[in-house]
Amino acid sequence: MTLILIAYLGGVLTILSPCILPVLPFVFARAGRPFLTSTLPMMAGLALMFAGVATLAAIGGAWAVQANQWGRWIAIVLLAAFGLMMLFPAFGDRVMTPLQSLGARLSERVRPGGSEGLNEVGGSLILGLATGLLWAPCAGPILGLILTGAALNGASASTSLLLLAYALGAATSMALALLVGGRVLKAMKGYLKHERVVRRVLGALVLVGVAAIALGLDRGVLAQVSAASTERIEQGLLGTGGMGHTEPEAEANDFRDYGVAPPIDGVTEWLQGEPTTLEDLRGKVVLIDFWTYSCINCIRTLPHLIEWDRLYREHGLVVIGMHAPEFAFERDPNNVRRAVEDLGIPYPVALDNEFNVWRAYQNRFWPAHYFIDANGHLRHVRFGEGDYERSEAIIRTLLMEAGATNLPPPAGGTEAEGAMAPDSGADRSPETYLGTDRGMNFVTGSGPLQPDHWALDGAWTREGQRAVLTGPSGTVRYQFRGRDVHLVLASTTDRPVRFRITINGQPPGDAAGTDVSPSGDGVIRDQRLYQLVRLPNPGGGELRIEFLDPGAAAYAFTFG
Repeated sequence: MTLILIAYLGGVLTILSPCILPVLPFVFARAGRPFLTSTLPMMAGLALMFAGVATLAAIGGAWAVQANQWGRWIAIVLLAAFGLMMLFPAFGDRVMTPLQSLGARLSERVRPGGSEGLNEVGGSLILGLATGLLWAPCAGPILGLILTGAALNGASASTSLLLLAYALGAATSMALALLVGGRVLKAMKGYLKHERVVRRVLGALVLVGVAAIALGLDRGVLAQVSAASTERIEQGLLGTGGMGHTEPEAEANDFRDYGVAPPIDGVTEWLQGEPTTLEDLRGKVVLIDFWTYSCINCIRTLPHLIEWDRLYREHGLVVIGMHAPEFAFERDPNNVRRAVEDLGIPYPVALDNEFNVWRAYQNRFWPAHYFIDANGHLRHVRFGEGDYERSEAIIRTLLMEAGATNLPPPAGGTEAEGAMAPDSGADRSPETYLGTDRGMNFVTGSGPLQPDHWALDGAWTREGQRAVLTGPSGTVRYQFRGRDVHLVLASTTDRPVRFRITINGQPPGDAAGTDVSPSGDGVIRDQRLYQLVRLPNPGGGELRIEFLDPGAAAYAFTFG
């Protein structure tokens, strides 16, 4: 019940966001009409359509998104016609005459009396459904959490209920705005004397809204302006409901017997190994690593996993990399295969693209290590980086329980360079997503940045998971803290994208990461995590990334 209430309040807060502006003309077009037959059906249609489409988009993949694009254009045409009918009453009368006649005949068959109420309810409901197809709210922390949970955990009644609660919250705030707008319009009619003038003004506003949506302004410019407008309030609501960010290191389980481990069924594809089950591996000690290849925390654990595989494979250890994608491009088997090769991973990797194994283990984190003994029982779980000596000690204990002897000396520390190098442990900026789903600390303008804040310069479009450069060049600025700066990057074209970085206005020199030169030059060739900065000592400064070619897509910053 608490989650539903938080989702509802998150929806109510959308009225404070500029992202609501493109659909307000459609809402105000019903101002002055009865609540039960006009406002209520419209808001119900908006809430139901948004909740349905958002659920499908979150769990249905690309096909649902493509289907929604068709529906979006149908809605644009429908609402454009609605605006034209308001702007030109004669045109509206000509279009509505056959529809009104049909409605009157249907109404007379259903019950005696006029058809005005039936037409009012039906028209308002259709307008609400169309508006629900077009509405693209700026996803703050609350909606981002709901959509992420839907994508990871699959279809469920709770997901749809949370999305519906969010949409109902937004509908409530819009209905209140409509109530206020209706009073304003009533006052305007007193001054203008002619209702047709008001209708034409509203029709023009509807057409402006349609044009803004058709041009993508509702998902681009307005999304950038509004990203942080309600973020602090939403974060406070999440904290109150116990849904805020939790450090995974604090939730590691004890070493004991948790019973039979869940199966690893539903894997999409196996890389570097034959398909297997936990039943096939009875008698072996199994370490399952939930990871994804653009996750810096996952990458920094790989040297230890690789070393444990080398030391203990012959003594009965089986390491399985369970790849559960965070971003859409990580679902591509070819991308994962290339990353596995580049990272030098020698053990089998299973692609859990549908999150079947993730859900079976009720997992919530990247990385997460699950230790399974020779009898198939789960014995230990480790979330996040660190505590490698204890993890290796548990592996050795489980191997000896299984009868292994003459184990080699423990690995101890491991040597690693680049992105695989250990975390500095320094005070650092938080993981920062550039898309609208989980974006935070985004600011507009070219002025100085506060710590942990970032800005876009140039023509960018912010989508759910990423920011995409739509102009010939553009810049991302970030005022960071820490030693290392990583950024997940991709190209939306078939061509490489050049970029250049500076730190406090200067080339990085010795502070250059592994993916840039001392002069700051780099190239996006693959869809992956790029190390941009590696300071000799932890510190910080303003990082400026200038993209010299169109087609850059930036997903998330991480720091070390």
